[in-house]
Amino acid sequence: MNLADYLRRRRRLVDGALKRWIPAEDEFPPQVHKAMHYSLFAGGKRLRPILTLAAAEAAGGRTRDALPLACSLELIHTYSLIHDDLPSMDDDDLRRGKPTSHKVFGEAVAILAGDALLTEAFYLASRPDLMKGVPPRRRIQALWHLARAAGSLGMVGGQTVDILTQGRPADAGTLEYIHTRKTGALIAASVAVGAVIGGAGLRSFRNLLAYGEKLGLAFQITDDLLDAEGDEKKLGKAVRKDPSKGKATYPALYGIPESRRKAGRLIEEALACLKSFDRRANPLREIARFILERSN
Repeated sequence: MNLADYLRRRRRLVDGALKRWIPAEDEFPPQVHKAMHYSLFAGGKRLRPILTLAAAEAAGGRTRDALPLACSLELIHTYSLIHDDLPSMDDDDLRRGKPTSHKVFGEAVAILAGDALLTEAFYLASRPDLMKGVPPRRRIQALWHLARAAGSLGMVGGQTVDILTQGRPADAGTLEYIHTRKTGALIAASVAVGAVIGGAGLRSFRNLLAYGEKLGLAFQITDDLLDAEGDEKKLGKAVRKDPSKGKATYPALYGIPESRRKAGRLIEEALACLKSFDRRANPLREIARFILERSN
């Protein structure tokens, strides 16, 4: 399959749905809605919603049934980036090659825009009119995975430990905790949500979830590597910031060659989780390979 074409078509699908379903920029109060649109349409890869759609397809489900929850995952991801960039967090000036939200709209509106995106995610995910063909039990189960991954046992918990351990030596267990939750939890949930909406059986669901978990950790390891070796212009954000902040990263603990090997092993394990799936899982397979080779 042509992964670039698949990603392009899926990005267009997600972007179109987001523009239809979230409040317009000029809706009152426009300040917060403009800030929401600014970060949401800043040029992201849409990896998480695309994983949701691809997992639903691999499970034999319909793309349109998974689209609302796919969009919810992008809303949650974008909110987390806005808050992550704040002066009280990572204090970043650039995101995707553009000034960060708080640099454009001020810190208070940036915080509120993040809050609004998070809330809008659950409003969108709970709209029954958008998923009439999906049984209520599946919709509730998908919401459970979404909420757990975003909260203190998932992404928020990982970010908390990441902040609290800055400047202090981190052992392997702490490092894995941070990475599997701060980044990995939402990526794994993206796959899990798609699998649930797509109607995956128990065995298929477990395999897809395991794929998502391994992919999520591999993604963050490659992110660490890109901070250590990447090009600022390609990444659209500052690089070499993790060491200066004393952040716990795989290159800092294991070195770059071993970190690269570990990411490669995780991708191999992720692909092995898809052995029982037919060609409908090919997008998931190609996305896994892309994660290992990405430059941004």
